[in-house]
Amino acid sequence: MSARHPLRLASDPEPVSRPTPPAPGSALRDSFGRTHNNLRISVTDRCNLRCTYCMPEDVTFQDRSELLTFEEIAALVRVAVPLGVNKVRLTGGEPLMRKELYKLVRLLTAVPGLTDIGLTTNGILLAEHSQELFDAGLRRLNVSLDTLDPARFRSLTRRDGLERVLAGLEGAKRAGFSPIKVNAVAVRGFAEHDVVPLARYCRANGFELRFIEYMPIGAEAWEREKVLFASEILDRVQRGVGELVPANHDPSSPSLDYAYSDGGGTVGIIASVSRPFCASCNRLRLTADGKLRNCLFALDETDVKGFLRQATIDESGIANALRTSVWAKWRGHEINTATFVKPGRTMHAIGG
Repeated sequence: MSARHPLRLASDPEPVSRPTPPAPGSALRDSFGRTHNNLRISVTDRCNLRCTYCMPEDVTFQDRSELLTFEEIAALVRVAVPLGVNKVRLTGGEPLMRKELYKLVRLLTAVPGLTDIGLTTNGILLAEHSQELFDAGLRRLNVSLDTLDPARFRSLTRRDGLERVLAGLEGAKRAGFSPIKVNAVAVRGFAEHDVVPLARYCRANGFELRFIEYMPIGAEAWEREKVLFASEILDRVQRGVGELVPANHDPSSPSLDYAYSDGGGTVGIIASVSRPFCASCNRLRLTADGKLRNCLFALDETDVKGFLRQATIDESGIANALRTSVWAKWRGHEINTATFVKPGRTMHAIGG
């Protein structure tokens, strides 16, 4: 750390006292008082990479008939928005493997009250789809990129494709996307080599870099010793790239953001292990096959596909399922306790 600007990770806010259960039509609030406005929607469990921290090499994907249609997804969002949801992020699997994804973006941009639509992608198909997504109304992108070295890229993703990801980032810039965030998972024994090169690359190209602490959500057995902690990452960036100072922090954001003191960009850290942000979490998830999950690490799911596939969509059933799922949310994921239980689904099947 810089002696002039030591960077410390703030502690979690104190949990609030439990309020009474929400009434029908009220905002999506859980029993700890957290209000939820951010819905992450997986559109597919399929992926063209096999990242070791995300999914197994050999995997059986769901039949396409089990996946929600774009119209069904939009119908659920239209129910969720009056309950307070104003942010949606499309994920996968790899969402760009879902054909004509821009059509879903168009449907979502037409929903009154939905003010923020984002997409998380591995970038492999981004170059060929950037312009059509931008023209459909998408403005925010997160691109997963853990290394700039082709051999290391293949080692981690078990596929080739680094040059396609870099081309996708360039294509997104040309299309007009802003901001473009680059997400890098920090696995000890691997990421140490990539922190500084990634920081320099993103700083030079105007991308917002965010490191994500390695979490127990992949197919492989999780080893806490493999977590490269936020403080270590920040120290490497400061020593190898430039001095950082804390930036303005949105308490609902999972990222702790820092700015280069010379004004040359930002670096964020999602410290799910060393600094859990559960106390201020405002997110819920919809899987590609129509299950609500109130936490990335949830052990229970609420099926809403049945409400969407009736002759007439059961909007009251969907709204009740949303409220019930959020209300049942636990205090936190307990990664750092002996009681933690790894979810049955891996990341690719939940939604990144």
